[in-house]
Amino acid sequence: MTRNTPKIPRILTAGTPALILALLLSLAGVAIAADVEREQRLVAELEASLFDGNLQRLSAGKVTFTAVELAPDSKPVRGSIILLHGRGVHADWPDNIGPLRMALAQNGWHTLSLQMPVLEKSAKYFDYLAILPEAFPRIEAGIKHILNSGHHRPIVLLAHSCGAHMAMAWLETTAGRPIDAFIGIGMGATDYRQPMQRPFPFARLKIPVLDIYGSEDYPAVHRLAPIRLEKIQLGGHLGSTQVVVDGADHDFTAYTGAMAQLISRWLDSLTF
Repeated sequence: MTRNTPKIPRILTAGTPALILALLLSLAGVAIAADVEREQRLVAELEASLFDGNLQRLSAGKVTFTAVELAPDSKPVRGSIILLHGRGVHADWPDNIGPLRMALAQNGWHTLSLQMPVLEKSAKYFDYLAILPEAFPRIEAGIKHILNSGHHRPIVLLAHSCGAHMAMAWLETTAGRPIDAFIGIGMGATDYRQPMQRPFPFARLKIPVLDIYGSEDYPAVHRLAPIRLEKIQLGGHLGSTQVVVDGADHDFTAYTGAMAQLISRWLDSLTF
């Protein structure tokens, strides 16, 4: 189902890519870098528990990071989906992104789940603003890996929660955007008294956008739903839509199978 809810708060307006990057860094107030040691611990946890998929080491500038790749058993392959997880977890997190990547592969999609930069456990939305640009070369490395490996188009970027903040910042600053569709899950989640600091970039996107959130999602995600929908509609792609999943919380606990089917049906409805 789709839902229109009352309009709400002002979000900062868009600017040039250079100004956007400068603003993201200045909003944090202090110099913050990703917590490499915590990321290494999370990756070690991922490696110890990985059941389905292959680990890949990808290069993003001077940084080497981990991704989990899974090819579907069925042929033909329907396309490739790059997944970005939420705040402070790993690329195969068992509550959401892990089951989702496997369910999408079972639906015929080649999946690549990227390990994103993390901060300490207590870090909030405003803290993460400073490291959003660290995600950009990882997204681009994931796309490059898909293309160089001869995997199938369309290439879809799917992002959940904090991963959606990273993806949207990349979309806002990246010319050309070598993806064919974008899926955002639980977009607009922040922390208490930490409102969104960047606009949703969808008005300028000419690719199809799917905005998914749960009926039991965080209040901020619900409050910002009409703004997201307005921006998506301004983008003008007839395939773009916003969907509320009844009963689902922010992490889509126990809903990943249904989510994969919803996403696959939406992608099947598009013409690439």
